[in-house]
Formats: sequence, structure tokens, C-alpha cells
Amino acid sequence: MDYQSLSCKKHLEWKGKLEVSSRVKIDGKEALSLAYTPGVAGPCLAIKEDPSLSYEMTRRHNTVAVVTDGSAILGLGNIGPEAGMPVMEGKCVLFKEFADIDAIPICVSTQDVDELVNTIRNISNSFGGINLEDISAPRCFEVEARLKETCDVPVFHDDQHGTATVLSAALQNALKVVGKDIRTANIVINGAGSAGIAIADFLIALGAKQLVVCDKAGILEDSDLFNEAQRRIARLTNPSRKKGLLSDAVTCADVFVGVSAAGALKAEDVRHMAKDPIVFAMANPTPEIEPSVALEAGARIVATGRSDLPNQINNVLAFPGIFRGALDVRAKDINEEMLIAASRALADLIPPEELSETNIIPLPFDKRVVPAVAAAVAKAARDTGVARI
Repeated sequence: MDYQSLSCKKHLEWKGKLEVSSRVKIDGKEALSLAYTPGVAGPCLAIKEDPSLSYEMTRRHNTVAVVTDGSAILGLGNIGPEAGMPVMEGKCVLFKEFADIDAIPICVSTQDVDELVNTIRNISNSFGGINLEDISAPRCFEVEARLKETCDVPVFHDDQHGTATVLSAALQNALKVVGKDIRTANIVINGAGSAGIAIADFLIALGAKQLVVCDKAGILEDSDLFNEAQRRIARLTNPSRKKGLLSDAVTCADVFVGVSAAGALKAEDVRHMAKDPIVFAMANPTPEIEPSVALEAGARIVATGRSDLPNQINNVLAFPGIFRGALDVRAKDINEEMLIAASRALADLIPPEELSETNIIPLPFDKRVVPAVAAAVAKAARDTGVARI
């Protein structure tokens, strides 16, 4: 099926995937006076005295802003804020459908870090959380870090942390299937943008020690060839100080994680990996290596981002539940402990007796996912002191 052409027709038919629905029926003078003037002055003054009442008296408690600058839209590149709106609307629909969270798409017409940070910070008090989306690296790292420092609501960049959470859950289970330990497994990540660097940080937090990160120039080094975010992760990885290209890095590797480009991994590379190799080829829409080719070359487990194949790594397994848990306890932040809890909860939904080469992660429509992830995130928020209720 030609999904892109059909989607264009449906978008012209839908004329948008979101609409505003009122929770209050305005059917007479009294209802109007309570919902709007003069009655609304009462809650306004109450919130003025105690701003936390904005969570009790408005929909803020269940509303997330989905914000982009249009610079890295869905693998299409820097196509601008207007062109990014269909993706942001789609993300908002997923929030509502999977976790009953109201989400508002906001596409900002600037790619200046200062302007972007100031814009998002200045609107943040209207929301219970901020989901950053499709902002290009390395700017996305600074944008998120600065917003986390200055906003009183959780800020989450899904391209980084949603991807890392789901992939890490799948990898934990894949390693169980092949009988290997994350602390000793040789792991190679190809792609040193927002997702690749976040995955590296996450795997380190889970105990990975033999980790190498590559980009199109080869194995990352602490040199001027790479940006500061890449240099930072280079200092934390590659303990053997390997040099060279991806083909050098994956020799004898137990795990390949691709968040890069179609065709980046060759069958010969898979044949040179360790016994029972794990291949996560996440490039969309065409993975780094076709799953059938990887399996024929000796891969024991293959995962992709595609819905038509087993082991789909899909961010919808993470962000709805993560925000549901954060909003439920009115968290001030989404921290590393909350993300690790989400990843482990997701992995644990596949019991040991059901784990297999083609069953390492729940399906996106598994009704257990959001409640399990939300409960784990809420508990971790309380345990780490960022929950307000």
C-alpha cells in the first residue's frame, strides 16, 4: 500500500486530526456566568493567591505541549514548522488515544536556541508537561537542558529518551534470550545524533561498559571532527580505544544498534560479529540492513522500527505511559530513574517463559503497557522526590 499518497488524501478529508471539545455545557445564563464572567473571576483570584490551584481548576493537570521547530521532522530533515504540523498533530492523537492525555501541537518559527528556549519557557505554565519533538542535534541537547533548569514542569525530548527507553527494554530481553549480560556485552551504536547519544547514556546507566558509538565519519573520538555532545559521549565509551569505521567497530560485537541510515550495515559485517548477534536496525523507513539479510548472515535476533515485522521498537510504548505517570503525581521533572523504571516495566511485560527471538517487546496496542509504565514512573518520581502529590 502507498501509505504516503493515501495519507495525503485522508489528511485533506480530515482537515486536521485534532479538535477542541468542551467539558462544560453552556446552555443558559447561569452556566455562562459560572464558566465565564462574572463567576470566572473567583478561580482567577484563587489561582493568583496559590498558583498550584491551576492544576486543580483548569485542564493544565492533563495537558502536554508537543513542541517542534521543524528542524528534524520524522527523518525528512529541516522542512519547517508548518510542514511539521501533521506529525505534531499525530503525536497529540497518540497521547490522547493511548493515555487519555490532552496534547497541543506547537510549531515554533525559530531555530535559534535562545528564542526557542525563551518561547517554550514562557508558555510552560499553561501545561503540565512539555514534549520536545523533532529538534535537530546538537541543538536539542542544549534546548532540553536549559528548559529542565528553568521550567517547573517536566520536559522530555522523545527523540532522545523515548527511543532510548523502548530500545533498552527490548535489548534487556534480547540479551536474556541469547544468554548475555549487558555489563560484558560488546555493543556498537551507529548514529551519533539525538537518539544515538541518548541510547548510549541510557545503556551506560543500565551497566553497559563495552560500548562504542559511531557516526558516518567512523568511531567517535574526543577530537574536533565531532561536536561537543559527540565528544562527551566519546569520553564515556570505547574503553579499548578502537579506531576506524563501523566495519571495524562491529567486528566481534554482540549487539548492533542502528539509528542512522539505510544500508549502513552489510551482511559481511553481521558475519564478523560475535556468536548469536543481536541487530537492532532502526533507520526509517528503510533499516540499516534488511532483516532477512541480517538473519541469513547469522543474526540471532533482529528488531526494527517497522510495524510489519516482529520486535517493533516504537516510541508509543514509552511516551504515553511516561507522561501519564508524571502527570498523575504532578512531577517537576522526568529524571533518569523514572526512565529506567519505565524501561524495566516495559521489559517485564514479557515473562521469561514467553521470551523468544521474535518476542522481546510488547506490541504497541498491548493494553497493559501504559498502566504498567505509568505506575513505575509515578513510583520512581515519588522515590526520587520530584512528585508533588
